[in-house]
Amino acid sequence: MTGIKATGEKKLMLFSGRGYPELATEVADCLDIETTPAALYDFANGEIFVRYLESVRGSDAFVLQSHTAPVNDQIMEQLIMVDALKRASAKRITVVAPFFGYARQDKKHRGREPISARLMADLFRTAGADRLMAVDLHTAQIQGFFDGPVDHLFALPILAEYVARKLDLSEVTVVAPDAGRVRTAERWTDRLGAPLAIIHKRRDPEVANQVKVFEVVGHVRGRTCVLVDDMIDTGGTIVKAAEALFEQGASRVLATATHGVLSGPAVDRLKNSRISEVILTNTLPIPEERRFDKLTVLSIAPLIARAVSEVFTDGSVTSLFEGDS
Repeated sequence: MTGIKATGEKKLMLFSGRGYPELATEVADCLDIETTPAALYDFANGEIFVRYLESVRGSDAFVLQSHTAPVNDQIMEQLIMVDALKRASAKRITVVAPFFGYARQDKKHRGREPISARLMADLFRTAGADRLMAVDLHTAQIQGFFDGPVDHLFALPILAEYVARKLDLSEVTVVAPDAGRVRTAERWTDRLGAPLAIIHKRRDPEVANQVKVFEVVGHVRGRTCVLVDDMIDTGGTIVKAAEALFEQGASRVLATATHGVLSGPAVDRLKNSRISEVILTNTLPIPEERRFDKLTVLSIAPLIARAVSEVFTDGSVTSLFEGDS
């Protein structure tokens, strides 16, 4: 993917926040360009300052920042980067958020709660973003929160290709860890030609990240089960889901997810579980001290680079997923 820095009067420029510069560099390498230099630093009171070190006038600007912890700092920095580009006369600004913060707050479960994912979309629009690009949003409806084009990328082809190479698919059952992931799991079954099982879980509404009961729906006895989710946060749900599968006679369990949040006890839980392999992408940084023997991390950078290239050349991002409904 070379020679796309400029097409006619258009100029592609890629900007990286400080949240995850390694991914931005990897994407830039795939595009055969360099990230645009910028001065980014914090004032003594924590306020963020941004200044670009070369002209961005008329550019097709892509601002890449994955919302890693501390999430609020990364979001605020990306908002300020977008505002700086708008005021410096960039022609079009695309927010690239491989992991989109607050995506789990996409609806009101009870009264007096916010819809923070909608607020996030409004903030980026107000800052000056023309377009939004993200990987595996927690729910598809978030696309409707942003008043402009949204490129919703899927890690499924990357993850499924790895699983297909590694396993005997005749022995595989794809498992949705909850009802909300059934549509995602169905895409996996279509791609792998494997049967589907579902884990029905009942949460405690008074306690965050707490699940009370797991029930397995579907045939898993003697099967290699592939748990598919959009993210692994504290690891509690995925580990308990694996235990439920083993209780129903599963011979082996692998866990796959796009986003490795891996908060708090997640690493210890996954290391000490009976899950044989945890497969993630690098939408979020996973430092060496958070890695463990049964963890596999696949690169999302080529997918993001291809999507950026398609947007820049007015091509079709949907074409990247033809064959995936």
